[in-house]
Amino acid sequence: MALAGCPDYFLHHSNYQESMDSTSSHRPEELIVPGFRCSSNQNLPHHHDDDVDLEQLVNDMNSSMETDTALLLNNGLVHPAHQHHQHHQHHQHHHVHGQGQRHHTPPLPPASPCRERLRHSQPMHIQAVRCLQEEHQLRPASLPAIPNPFPELCSPAGSPVLSPIQTSDNHIVKVWSEDGAGKVVEIPADMTARDVCQLLVYKSHCLDDNAWTLVEHHPIQGLERCLEDHELVVQVQASMSSDSKFLFRKNYAKYEFFRNPLNFFPEQMVTWCQESDGSIPQSQLLQNFLNSSSCPEIQGYLYMKEPGRKSWKKLYMFLRRSGLYYSTKGTSKEPRHLQLLSDLEDSNIFTIITGRKLHNAPTDFQFCIKPSKARSDCKELKMLCAEDEQSRTCWMTAFRLLKFGIVLYQNYNAPQQRKVNLSPLSAPVRSVSENSLVAMDFSGRTGRIIDNPVEAQSAAVEEGQTWRKRGQRMNVLGSPSPLHPSSLSTVIHRTQVWFHGRIMREEAHKMMIQQGQVDGLFLLRDSQSNPKAFVLTLCHHQKIKHFQILPCEEDGQVFFSLDEAATKFTDLIHLVEFYQLNRGVLPCKLKHPCTAVAL
Repeated sequence: MALAGCPDYFLHHSNYQESMDSTSSHRPEELIVPGFRCSSNQNLPHHHDDDVDLEQLVNDMNSSMETDTALLLNNGLVHPAHQHHQHHQHHQHHHVHGQGQRHHTPPLPPASPCRERLRHSQPMHIQAVRCLQEEHQLRPASLPAIPNPFPELCSPAGSPVLSPIQTSDNHIVKVWSEDGAGKVVEIPADMTARDVCQLLVYKSHCLDDNAWTLVEHHPIQGLERCLEDHELVVQVQASMSSDSKFLFRKNYAKYEFFRNPLNFFPEQMVTWCQESDGSIPQSQLLQNFLNSSSCPEIQGYLYMKEPGRKSWKKLYMFLRRSGLYYSTKGTSKEPRHLQLLSDLEDSNIFTIITGRKLHNAPTDFQFCIKPSKARSDCKELKMLCAEDEQSRTCWMTAFRLLKFGIVLYQNYNAPQQRKVNLSPLSAPVRSVSENSLVAMDFSGRTGRIIDNPVEAQSAAVEEGQTWRKRGQRMNVLGSPSPLHPSSLSTVIHRTQVWFHGRIMREEAHKMMIQQGQVDGLFLLRDSQSNPKAFVLTLCHHQKIKHFQILPCEEDGQVFFSLDEAATKFTDLIHLVEFYQLNRGVLPCKLKHPCTAVAL
């Protein structure tokens, strides 16, 4: 309220009019100032209990009116009711002052203490508003906050009524599949690698056989490693460079050493570090690795790449819980001859996938130890090379066991516990082990398991013929399928996860290595030499072998066989199902299909 700019308001005030009538003999300056002040102080009541100090407010207003009214009178801006009285007084004193002399107003009375405290450029502080602000600042957090209708325009910082914006703790992670497709997922900071795999399995409708894993891939350095199930994905991503990424693939060898430890730890490579010639019984091999109080060690020759050079040096090394050491004097394991190469706590072990030519490696079985905090500095990488695949697998598996210990065994047992308490994100778990695939005979009232392989083979052939006749009958009745049954048997296998079409032998090798060279890992592909034939690629004892599947014709029908038509099958699906139950001419049964999922 700009009171100083409204002179009519002050001159029409009731207290002001009463003062004018009672003291008309005084000058206007003397009439307005004391009269208005006195009458206001006498007539207005005092309310000490109110929040608003009315007496102080009126006094401040009176002080303002004293100055403003006097200035208005000096400038000649007087209400018409008093113009005649002022002109009469001016005419009486005209002969005293003279014609060219200006009218001077006497000085104003001394300012009151209230006026000295008041500054016109500052707002008046009202007690009620100040109390209201204090109440809002002391408002309990349990009371509901007023929602902010425009969060993008208003900042809640410093506002006592706007509720704070809830910030999300989720992180964006992009995962790639083998075919180059990617999927973006939003995960919390405490989500493990196993949980992310379960989420991707659920979203991609994959078969959950507890073999899926996240792979940390560094394309420039040519490094890969499978994340452990308990590792936090967000933390691993924070230590990765911009060109690195996560891959989603299967790895059947991730916990295979718990099932077949003898295939992973050669007897000559595992000893006790306290004894120079001691050995660990094979029955207690894993127990010693998992027991933190025991001290097993892996020993043997490894090639180490010299820093800054392409030359490699062959050294005798020891892997213990405290780290990886190499001997400066032959095979001596005396403390004064051992030099620490890398610790296990702050390092991870990777497989080198770039081949031996890039680093001029002596063999193809390369791996390296990379510090967890190192992103792209190749100088901090410890490049190593083993004599064969079994030695490399032994070193890398022992590194994981000595670093994580009992946590790996807990990760291995987690799927069995998850079967009891299924997570809402997990897909239905279906077993594809060989124990769940058996030949059945349902010709009688009750089904029976066929134990005889010859009878199982004849039952498979009979079932295939029955299925083919059923397809012929459906085509006669107007089946929408445009394929003839004889041609359908040659293409039906293309829908299976283990069939990979026209891929090269080298690519098949790469896929088998990536998904773990365990016994029974297999895939089928088109033959490069014979357009009508197929090739079965199978892994056994960490070696990859290839078997050609040839077509054979009998009574106008096409069959497929692995053993020169001794055992014939109507299609490749029946062939795979048979060798999942029987080894036949193969070195082992077909157990794990090598698959490539599309995200």
